[in-house]
Amino acid sequence: MSDIPISLSSSGPPETVLDPEPTEALTALARALAAADSERRALISDVVARFPQFLEGWARLGSEARDTVEAYACFRVGYHRGLDRLRRSGWRGSGYVRWNHPHNRGFLLALAGLARTAAELGEWEEAQRCEHFLHQLDPRLPPEGFDS
Repeated sequence: MSDIPISLSSSGPPETVLDPEPTEALTALARALAAADSERRALISDVVARFPQFLEGWARLGSEARDTVEAYACFRVGYHRGLDRLRRSGWRGSGYVRWNHPHNRGFLLALAGLARTAAELGEWEEAQRCEHFLHQLDPRLPPEGFDS
């Protein structure tokens, strides 16, 4: 595989932006994230239970997980639900899904978390595949990813 980018058109690859999350889900997540450390994980879990398609909810639940295996599972759910939503939004397996669009951030956070926890579990091929995919989706991201 070559490291030389290929331009298929003068405008570049297509760009996909996910539909916005429900306002009620965003509000509930903001409240959960503002809660005391001892309550935060349970409150985020309640949000995800009410809104199981809420990608940022899954990513934030992964960030609050009790251990690496639980985090990996949450990030993987967010990633796969995100792929489903991307496809429903017209994404066909290639093209940009950029961080600068706030509606894409839940998916990108889940993918970055999946890469990180895969590495923590010693799933090196999975970690590298996720990192590569993340930077294909948004080449503008710094090599180390981004902070949630």
